[in-house]
Amino acid sequence: MRSSPEALIARFDLQPHPEGGWYRELHRSPGQVCRAGDGRQRAGLTVIAFLLTEGQLSRWHQVAGADEVWHHAGGDPLDLWRLPPGGGTAERLLLGPLAEAGDPAAGPLQIVPADWWQAARSRGRWSLVHCCVGPGFAFEDFRLMADLPPTERPSGADPTLL
Repeated sequence: MRSSPEALIARFDLQPHPEGGWYRELHRSPGQVCRAGDGRQRAGLTVIAFLLTEGQLSRWHQVAGADEVWHHAGGDPLDLWRLPPGGGTAERLLLGPLAEAGDPAAGPLQIVPADWWQAARSRGRWSLVHCCVGPGFAFEDFRLMADLPPTERPSGADPTLL
């Protein structure tokens, strides 16, 4: 897929996302499920197209009670960081069209477990991904690390990704 970021934004009718980048919801399951832990009703699955252009960040954020699966859809590989809910050591995963030989953290699909923190940055001009969230995404389950007081931010988060 050879395109400019501007052409992709227009083609897919992408809108700015609060974490950074551009997105559009592609699917929301009509069926509802009870989310584990609190029993809230959510769509079974949601899918978005998400674009990061050169210099943009998907800032540290967390989705409560839902796993997120990132699928590389086009463009350059990106770095995806994930950090346990209580902090610790952030893992850098490579999301791209082909896994790099010898790098177990590389591949065209990466998973961020429920409640983990995540951040991303394109390694090139642009990276287009599809993010699947199950149970489905709801903005009320989303929070940005930058919105927390500095004393409440988990350890191990690279501050350049805030």
